[in-house]
Amino acid sequence: MSRRDRLKGLFDDTAQELAAANYEETSLRGSAGPVRTMALTLGRMEEESRAMQEALLSGERIVELDPDLIDSSFVRDRLADQLEIEDELVQSIAENGQEVPILVRRHPDDEQRYQIAYGHRRLQAIKLLGRKVQAIVRQLDDTDVVIAQGIENSARRNLSYIERAVFALNLELKGFERPIIMKALSTDKTELSKLLSVARAIPAEIVRSIGAAPGIGRRKWMALAQDWNGMTSARLAKLIGSERFMAEESDRRFELLVAELARKEAKPEATEYDWKPKSGGRIAGRIKSAGNSFTIALKTGDAPDFGAYISRRLDELYEAYRAGKLQAGE
Repeated sequence: MSRRDRLKGLFDDTAQELAAANYEETSLRGSAGPVRTMALTLGRMEEESRAMQEALLSGERIVELDPDLIDSSFVRDRLADQLEIEDELVQSIAENGQEVPILVRRHPDDEQRYQIAYGHRRLQAIKLLGRKVQAIVRQLDDTDVVIAQGIENSARRNLSYIERAVFALNLELKGFERPIIMKALSTDKTELSKLLSVARAIPAEIVRSIGAAPGIGRRKWMALAQDWNGMTSARLAKLIGSERFMAEESDRRFELLVAELARKEAKPEATEYDWKPKSGGRIAGRIKSAGNSFTIALKTGDAPDFGAYISRRLDELYEAYRAGKLQAGE
């Protein structure tokens, strides 16, 4: 069998395998997004595989590169993308070799280096194995790169919903237009709007703390975005900084955060007491404190302008209070 025939068979098999794996994973996880998104994904996978096959058969060379000379894409799509030596992909390459080349371009800022467009996880696996990586070097612009990333995102290890949302927002922030983002994510205008709304609503530090959450689908993330009420920083810091939170799997961290959002803080008991000046007089006050509320009701008696006197000095009193806090290191 000629090299041309071997390459054609290889890419036909790869396209079918990726499509089948994507369909199986989507079925197992349930309909997390519109069915039309899956159809777009499968169609584009076939299109991209055919394009790569044609490029190879037209004479584009596969070269061996040092993985350390290849940088990641200029836009990040995964929240957790670190392989371990025990991972299935690493073991498969160790036993069978690299069957499908990665796609790279010359780094736009350094002619001595490369930037990957397709095959991020294969590159990581080969780095772990200490081998050279087989790659196709092609002239690509930024749009080509982000669309090519969609190939691996539509294959066996799909991006989770929140990773898709963050990827979409990152592309928008880098100035890519909606049609390009839709193509990169194999989605439509309506679904893209939902992805972007989720990524904008939930603070980036919260998303990073939760991680990819592969088992958490569109509905739960959208519900969290809609219910987000800007928890106080103290509550957030206590939760996401706890050992229990960090020790949990990503899906469980999502659940813990949702539970914390739903939990109502116990309201502090209100306290009330009377005040009278130590020096005497007919002035008196009733003071009530309840959480973030503090009320003073005065009966001014023989000092009718005392209330106005306090009002004029509120700024002065507040600055003295802040200075005392700073001095105490609070």
